[in-house]
Amino acid sequence: MEADLSQDDCKRLVSYRTMIRFTLLPRSEKPPSLLLVAQLRSLPPPNAECNDCVLLVCRLPGRRRRGKTKKCSISPLPPPPGFSSYNGGGMNGTSTMMDFLEEPLPGVGTYEDFNTIDWVREKSRDRDRHREITSRSKESTWALIHSVSDAFSGWLLMLLIGLLAGSLAGLIDISAHWMTDLKEGVCLAGFWFNHEHCCWKSNTTFTDRDKCPEWKSWSQLILGHGEGAFAYILNYFMYVIWALLFSLLAVLLVKGFAPYACGSGIPEIKTILSGFIIRGYLGKWTLIIKTITLVLAVSSGLSLGKEGPLVHVACCCGNILCHLFTKYRKNEAKRREVLSAAAAAGVSVAFGAPIGGVLFSLEEVSYYFPLKTLWRSFFAALVAAFTLRSINPFGNSRLVLFYVEFHMPWHLLELVPFILLGIFGGLWGAFFIRSNIAWCRRRKTTKLGKYPVLEVFVVTAITAVLAFPNEYTRMSTSELISELFNDCGILDSSKLCEYVNDFNSTKGDDLPDRAAGPGVYTAMWQLALALIMKVFITIFTFGMKVPSGLFIPSMAVGAIAGRLLGVAMEQLAYYHHDWAIFSGWCSQGADCITPGLYAMVGAAACLGGVTRMTVSLVVIMFELTGGLEYIVPLMAAAMTSKWVADAIGREGIYDAHIRLNGYPFLEAKEEFSHKTLAMDVMRPRRSDPPLTVITQDSMTVEDVETIINETTYSGYPVVVSRESQRLVGFVLRRDLIISIENARKKQDGIVSTSIIYFTDHSPPLPPSSPSMLKLRSILDLSPFTVTDQTPMEIVVDIFRKLGLRQCLVTHNGKLLGIITKKDVLKHIAQLANQDPDSILFN
Repeated sequence: MEADLSQDDCKRLVSYRTMIRFTLLPRSEKPPSLLLVAQLRSLPPPNAECNDCVLLVCRLPGRRRRGKTKKCSISPLPPPPGFSSYNGGGMNGTSTMMDFLEEPLPGVGTYEDFNTIDWVREKSRDRDRHREITSRSKESTWALIHSVSDAFSGWLLMLLIGLLAGSLAGLIDISAHWMTDLKEGVCLAGFWFNHEHCCWKSNTTFTDRDKCPEWKSWSQLILGHGEGAFAYILNYFMYVIWALLFSLLAVLLVKGFAPYACGSGIPEIKTILSGFIIRGYLGKWTLIIKTITLVLAVSSGLSLGKEGPLVHVACCCGNILCHLFTKYRKNEAKRREVLSAAAAAGVSVAFGAPIGGVLFSLEEVSYYFPLKTLWRSFFAALVAAFTLRSINPFGNSRLVLFYVEFHMPWHLLELVPFILLGIFGGLWGAFFIRSNIAWCRRRKTTKLGKYPVLEVFVVTAITAVLAFPNEYTRMSTSELISELFNDCGILDSSKLCEYVNDFNSTKGDDLPDRAAGPGVYTAMWQLALALIMKVFITIFTFGMKVPSGLFIPSMAVGAIAGRLLGVAMEQLAYYHHDWAIFSGWCSQGADCITPGLYAMVGAAACLGGVTRMTVSLVVIMFELTGGLEYIVPLMAAAMTSKWVADAIGREGIYDAHIRLNGYPFLEAKEEFSHKTLAMDVMRPRRSDPPLTVITQDSMTVEDVETIINETTYSGYPVVVSRESQRLVGFVLRRDLIISIENARKKQDGIVSTSIIYFTDHSPPLPPSSPSMLKLRSILDLSPFTVTDQTPMEIVVDIFRKLGLRQCLVTHNGKLLGIITKKDVLKHIAQLANQDPDSILFN
């Protein structure tokens, strides 16, 4: 390209003020191969004289892009004083003024809080970025190294997430175990030891292993003895005081520093992974406060678990670590791939189940889960589990939380009681969901929600007062489940194992079915009372303003019911071994029934009834217990509980809380079977005012700012003109605001009457017109469109699979309306006879 400019005129040129620099070339010279030239910021001073000058304006497509230039425009310089022919859109109106937004502006392409990301745009950006890195990798060694590091950064990020999530989980487990035991006493050998660790080196007998002299209850420490009514009352009082202290400290920390740290976190994680943005929900303050308050809440003895909140903690780790890598920091879709892997790591450290964690993320949490994310999720879960195993928080050198060793296989006829447990789990799940949602809705709509501290205080006080007299509710829920899963051996001293001994028929470690002793009957009554308490107190606990998981309480309810049924079946087989149902496989003196297996199946049934998990639940359960040979009973119970619960209500607890809070989450598992069309859902409706649009080259800055101020829409369609309504593209509200503000600051001559145009070439304007503002670079030229006759079944499927924020409705290329994700959700709610206005973020 050559520029017409005489040597003498070049010497007389005055300096222009530019953003970077511009190049003026004499007629005889060719432009250099690399030009970094920017847009003019002001007109030449009045004394400038240059009739034969041309301005060569070039801009590179992106920062640090070497060896390539974009198409250049040659513009004659302004004439001598007066500048009457300058119209702001190119000199003398003959060429294109350069788009100052070709260099990315901070904030353009980002999203506001409580908005949905554009999955299509984010994936397109990542493809362009990857294509550029790949093409540049052939140019130099440094570029090749950068390409390799970019490809490896995802695996490095997974490694860091696994290490951090595993470390935090180990810290939470150790702290919660110590603080739970602190309610009952303290270790004299070192106050930082919990009860179990304190008695490790004690010389006490096996049956009295929990009564070592190094461990002192509060009554022994204060009164000098642990027997008598006064000692019992003192221990009772200290238990309640510690429980209240822990829970109050937890709720005050959540309320004061990180309101997002309350609850389970899984409903919000599901919503965020579907593309919704909740700023601060996965931030550093939420991570710190959730970690601390989770320990406090679990230690207080409330009917909650740490497993669900650990998913939130792991996702916080993933989100924070994403900021170390540009690829994930600047792309919301890529970040959600990382969060899916972090959710798998969270379940992995919660249960010691890395495979189950990956399946849980795939089945329950993730919205977009490509094969690459599957492998990285598995790697993150593996690293997290290995880290937790290295810390060894349980002190038993095992990764699984509830290790079981059942010696006898199950019989086919036992599927009947297993299915009964599945029915119980489904009924309990449906009952719990309805009751808990009703209570949470009451909390939101009444004054009760204004007093979260008082609610936590009252629920904790009731729980502690009811829990202490019963040893099965006084112990931590995880310890209770472990006790219920246990298969009684010769050396077990638990009341659940106080059978009438018959050592003559004992062969090795296998104990035959025996008559239940007084201890077993006492334990049954206590477990029945514990079941009633857990069933009702969990309804009021889940959803309070403290971290509260639901996995362990649900498993506890099922494990208690399963153990009760297992002991009943065991005694039935012992006293009636000649019945037809037992005679074929259970002879007298044989070990036929394993009550611990029933507890395990019941736990799976109740957890499945509440969460509606299937495949991931079975895998988590056999990883959790090590009972690989009991997959069929677990599958039978899990499927039965899901069928029964779905017959009563289709939603699991997490989906119910998503709908309760009004999160814009479009469930991918539900079928849309209604025969409605896009024109029935689109806006504007017949009675509504016309659709708010922006024309491509006839609206001023003031006109656009007026539209922005008078509406709350997240974006606007751009049309050729108001008369034709031919669709050109779609522009986001946030990008418009940032671009106009930036142009007013950095581009001279931009005033309220300046024309905004979205075309390649500026429209012809009168000579006295102010500078024009070109915003074509922020325009989406390929918005997703459907016709007005498109069935809503297809539209809903498109929104689910592409993760759209909105699609435009056209007829023969003419814009008719718009359908947003919220419109789709409201339409689905309306067809389900629900309140459509509930689909709002609350």
